Amino acid sequence: MFFRQLPAADATLSYFFGCGTLGKAMAVDVVAGDENGFIEEARKAGVRITHVIDTHVHADHYSGGRKLARLANAEYCLHESNLQRVHFPFTPLHDGQVLEAGNVSVRVLHTPGHTPDSICLLVSDHRRSAAPWFVLTGDTLFVGSIGRPDLAGQEQDMASQLYHSLHNRLLTLPDDVEIFPGHQAGSMCGAGLSGKPSSTIGFERRNNPALRLEHASEFVELLTRDIPPRPAQMDQIVAANLAG
Repeated sequence: MFFRQLPAADATLSYFFGCGTLGKAMAVDVVAGDENGFIEEARKAGVRITHVIDTHVHADHYSGGRKLARLANAEYCLHESNLQRVHFPFTPLHDGQVLEAGNVSVRVLHTPGHTPDSICLLVSDHRRSAAPWFVLTGDTLFVGSIGRPDLAGQEQDMASQLYHSLHNRLLTLPDDVEIFPGHQAGSMCGAGLSGKPSSTIGFERRNNPALRLEHASEFVELLTRDIPPRPAQMDQIVAANLAG
């Protein structure tokens, strides 16, 4: 298995990973303008990009996912809840679905809260073990923080959904599963993000302030108390990402 974490504009983290042996790869949360970089990475690795995935419809940056999928002749994937929302065809993903890229498998986890369509991607390298090795958490769980719940409106309800996504989905994973988030320090998609771009489920369980709160009511109160300013040009960016 090969794995690349690629820093992009606005403290965004994109991902490129897959199976070099069988020559298949996936790209996740690609930022507009970086598409040719992924094509070059695929050329150097000797792989074909089979899936391009956005973990949600982004509000802080323009997505390059659909363009990259077109350039690579790959499937462009979003959660199925976007079927009546976006204005272009895509491959819908559902909770529990497993995607394969050679010896690498990816299980889709629907984790609403930051947005209704948010997903996380649980990755296994079957040449080593069928057990999950790491999870791409998008804007659901960051290092030292969690995603903001207000971008889709209905902050109280979305914060409650995020609590259940974290506690019923991500925190049920083994402590040694690594997490790789969609942003690091400097992003507007959460408050108090660490500059370290990875962690583990166990470390975040013990040290992430929001995850130490046992009761949903405390969690919702914390998350909605001091919401940071909305990303600049958010409405314009979301509209463009919905239009493709």
